[in-house]
Amino acid sequence: MASLSSLLGRPSWPVILALSVPAFFLSQRLLQRSNRVQKIPRTQERVLVLGASSGIGRVIALEYAARGAKVCIVGRRKQELDKVKDECDTLVSRDKSHVLCIAADITNVEDMVRVRSALESEWQGLDTLILSAGVSSLRPLLEIAGLERQGQSFTPAQATAEGIQHTVDVANRALNINVVGPLITAVALIPLLQSSSAAPAVLLVSSLAAVVPAPTRTLYNATKAASLILYQALAIEHPTIAFSNIIPSTVEGNFRASAVDGGTVRELDPNKHGLKIPAVAKRCVQMVDAGEKNVFMPAAFGRVAHFFYWLMPRVVERSAARKYNFTL
Repeated sequence: MASLSSLLGRPSWPVILALSVPAFFLSQRLLQRSNRVQKIPRTQERVLVLGASSGIGRVIALEYAARGAKVCIVGRRKQELDKVKDECDTLVSRDKSHVLCIAADITNVEDMVRVRSALESEWQGLDTLILSAGVSSLRPLLEIAGLERQGQSFTPAQATAEGIQHTVDVANRALNINVVGPLITAVALIPLLQSSSAAPAVLLVSSLAAVVPAPTRTLYNATKAASLILYQALAIEHPTIAFSNIIPSTVEGNFRASAVDGGTVRELDPNKHGLKIPAVAKRCVQMVDAGEKNVFMPAAFGRVAHFFYWLMPRVVERSAARKYNFTL
């Protein structure tokens, strides 16, 4: 009787390579995860969550609190932040001082210095920085300027000076929170991370909009792309810090209520068709543990959309126009 090996034949080098490469990366990922846990036990991890008053940031804070980490939650809305602190406190079975609550604005330099001072005085440092704060935009750029698109023409025919200035003002609001805020955060906290943590980590909650353009999301696309490339460049400048970026597609929730341009949602109801916030938050925590760089959610959809935008951009553009009910 022929042996199994003779039936299967000798594996070719391409087959060996195809099997060994995923195995190598999986082993590296598991090793990174175990190394960080060894260096920083979960109950001793010091975690700062910016944008923790709602959405993904809120659930990330709850995830860390549930596993016993020290959690500092930061947001602009004090009342909502206090509710999140109460939720975290119920998950912390021992010392309630494990949860810090600071009302602050990431676009305000003095606020971020105050947050840093609190981390130094209370915890003598920081291990994990989660940046989940941001705002959306929901209108085509020229519509913000007061122009109504009618085929290939506009009503009125040209943007007024007031309309252009209004567009600049709206753009500055998006830039301030989505780009300047992450910049201030990085400058304020990177030295503290590097000097006080055995395995410092940063996670940026980005968006598929940062790598695949979409109509009606012009300002959101531009500002999320800017913050993503900012943190990817910082990862090169600071190799001792593990930078991670999660890049999800549409997520459920009321995030779009923060739209700086006052637009309305044009796509299918995100609360019915979007990714679930707990799933995204859980994946964020896993990324930090494993030291993963860039993760798309859903993985296949995000990577395919990103790849095909460069391979067949017009196909992706038409698909994006359909999703957002935008007539080309």
